[in-house]
Amino acid sequence: MKLGVSAEQAELRDSVRRFLAERAPLSRARQLMEAGDGLDGAVWEQAGSQLGLLGLAIPEQYGGAGFTFAEQVIVLEELGAALYGGPYLASAVLAATALLASSDEGCRRDLLPAIASGQTIATLAFTEDDGSWDPAAIRLSATRAGDGWRLDGHKSFVLDGGSAGLVLVLALADGALSLFAVEAGAPGLSTTVLPTLDQTRQLARLELQAVPGRLIGSPGEAAAVMDRVLDVAAIALAAEQLGGAQRALDMAVEYAKVRHQFGRPIGSFQALKHRMADLLLEVESLRAAVSYAAEAVAEGSQEVPVVAALLKAYASDTYFHVAAENIQIHGGIGFTWEHDAHLYFKRATSSGLLLGDASYHRERLATRISL
Repeated sequence: MKLGVSAEQAELRDSVRRFLAERAPLSRARQLMEAGDGLDGAVWEQAGSQLGLLGLAIPEQYGGAGFTFAEQVIVLEELGAALYGGPYLASAVLAATALLASSDEGCRRDLLPAIASGQTIATLAFTEDDGSWDPAAIRLSATRAGDGWRLDGHKSFVLDGGSAGLVLVLALADGALSLFAVEAGAPGLSTTVLPTLDQTRQLARLELQAVPGRLIGSPGEAAAVMDRVLDVAAIALAAEQLGGAQRALDMAVEYAKVRHQFGRPIGSFQALKHRMADLLLEVESLRAAVSYAAEAVAEGSQEVPVVAALLKAYASDTYFHVAAENIQIHGGIGFTWEHDAHLYFKRATSSGLLLGDASYHRERLATRISL
């Protein structure tokens, strides 16, 4: 397995970091929070049409750039560091991976090019009101209606469901887990944006009443597809968590250098040195794990199911710990709305629950290694 960063990957990281610093700084994220909309259309369009980030890991025959998941993870890490609130994880990872993992060549050719260019924002509607990421918890039903299908039920906590033009919906068809494509304006579909702890990330609840859906693949195929999608998405989210944890650690270290007590920087006190050294160890361990997992996906390794569960559990714990310590190191100012520390803490909390919390993934890991 090839590890390390190539010159091209380093250049990609630098270009994405500059782009986000110029076009999507935290001040802009706060403006979007106040407006109740996490999407800056101009930034999204530029990321797709000019930088090619949205189709980075989509094959060229479907309108993408044809790079690997290893390059996409670099983008995700930078997005996490910037707390970017756009639908990259939902569209370029969840929805795109679901289509690529399916056997439906027609759907791939019809739907992926618009996702790769950013013309279509897509998402995956998996969880229902209980928030479970276990396929056995899905109750939304699909029934045949002439030559097509009709969907009835609801989905909740749908990532960027309010801005998506295409929703890939998990449903039970003839009692088997199946995947359907639903257009945002379909009759019978209603969308409600949900209030969230992390206001930089949008979630929605979808109500479906006799909504027409296009079957992707064949009935019952989605169980295997979703195993792949959720593993890849867990690694992608862990990359975001790595970026956020690194930025929170950087904030803490920088503050410890400039904040003085008793005539000296607080970072010179042994207690804080030890705390920040421990945080650095956690972040660097996470970085190594993310790098390994990204290459495992890129090379099609059979280790992916085990690595994904292990990584997501560790990433969730690490990000939460670093973000919480960042607030503590900042002291009183770290608890204020004006300071950005709480934004990273809230993102760490929400990301820890998204796709299943650490306990869920440890149990998933134990099952997969037959413990």
